[in-house]
Amino acid sequence: MRDQEPGPVPPGRRLSTKEAAELLGVKAETVYAYVSRGQLSSHRTPGGRGSTFDAEEVAALARRNRRAAIGSSAADADMAVRTRITLIDDDRYYFRGVDATELAARHSYEEIADWLWTGRLRPGITFAAPLASVAVARRAVDSLPQHSGPTDRLRVAVVAAACADPLRFDLSQEAVLGTARVLIPTLVAALPPRRRTERDEGSLAQRLWRRLSPREPDETSLRALDMALGLLVDHDLAASTLAVRVAASARAHAYAAVSAGLGVLEGPLHGAASGLAHRMLVEVLDQGDPAPVVAEELRAGRRIPGLGHQLYSGEDPRARALFAVLEEMPDAEPALAAARDVMATAARHAPLHANVDLALAVLTVAGGMFPTAGETIFAVARTAGWIAHALEEYGERPLRLRPSGHYVGSRPPQPLPE
Repeated sequence: MRDQEPGPVPPGRRLSTKEAAELLGVKAETVYAYVSRGQLSSHRTPGGRGSTFDAEEVAALARRNRRAAIGSSAADADMAVRTRITLIDDDRYYFRGVDATELAARHSYEEIADWLWTGRLRPGITFAAPLASVAVARRAVDSLPQHSGPTDRLRVAVVAAACADPLRFDLSQEAVLGTARVLIPTLVAALPPRRRTERDEGSLAQRLWRRLSPREPDETSLRALDMALGLLVDHDLAASTLAVRVAASARAHAYAAVSAGLGVLEGPLHGAASGLAHRMLVEVLDQGDPAPVVAEELRAGRRIPGLGHQLYSGEDPRARALFAVLEEMPDAEPALAAARDVMATAARHAPLHANVDLALAVLTVAGGMFPTAGETIFAVARTAGWIAHALEEYGERPLRLRPSGHYVGSRPPQPLPE
């Protein structure tokens, strides 16, 4: 039955979760994943515990999925991106075959990043930026309007750092590695500090904390931030990572490739998602009740921030690892409790699990940070993964990531427009 095109359905008919799953040819968990991504809408069964789905909407999604599968062909084989960086399998993810959550628990962000690039672990490595590079990036960032967002600042810092580097067009591995080790700390140093200190030193997590929070961090808080950076280094071919690889396929230099990733990251469905979860947790804490906050999200037709992930049927392993550290972080209990309340309330609507955006929101709320702090953490962390993917793509055939358009417009010849 899965191979047949879905036929017409009676108007207004509603399907159970089981019926919708059968029509789509997927598991029930995937049906709820479609809901979380906004591809399906659902309604609670009156007086019941299940959800119902509009039959016409489900049938339309089934037809789209069917046509997308038919449209795939052997000609697309070159678009399958070969990578040795990240594997996501059975609700776990691995960097170069190593469990990423265990790696983040035992090593610093800088150690993980350098190992991801080179395959060699260098304990205690820290990244430092030349004063000239930092000065150029800071001047550029300081010239932006006050209301500029974190990704705006990072994009400008990348462009400024690139202009200050006359060797940026050298795409050899050693040159790109040199760029990476300088660019990441330059991005952090270019951000305006929220807490002034005489000397801006320490690990990258320590330097970044000063740009995110006015509070003095304790050891556990810094460990939570460093673990968040390590967990977010890479996540296979996310939208921003694909943009980076397309740029690298065209042989754009490393700064330009990172800039392409930052352009995609700013979307609310990607790097900025944690800011929505941050605001939700603050609202729950202010109201003291998650129910009206969750209800308002659903009433507005929005997915509940921080819940569900298309690649995991269970809990996002990044969220699970970060929550474990946050439970030891001073002042984190109120935000953790708010997150638990949101999950428990949302579970009445759909069996969705926490994703890393919710855990990141707990960190930023507990740390007294702005709602956009999670976006900054995400962008800085992912820069290391983007560099790893750019390095891989430089070793592939140039311009291979060039898909063919599937034209669906009017067939020629058409008359000239009047």
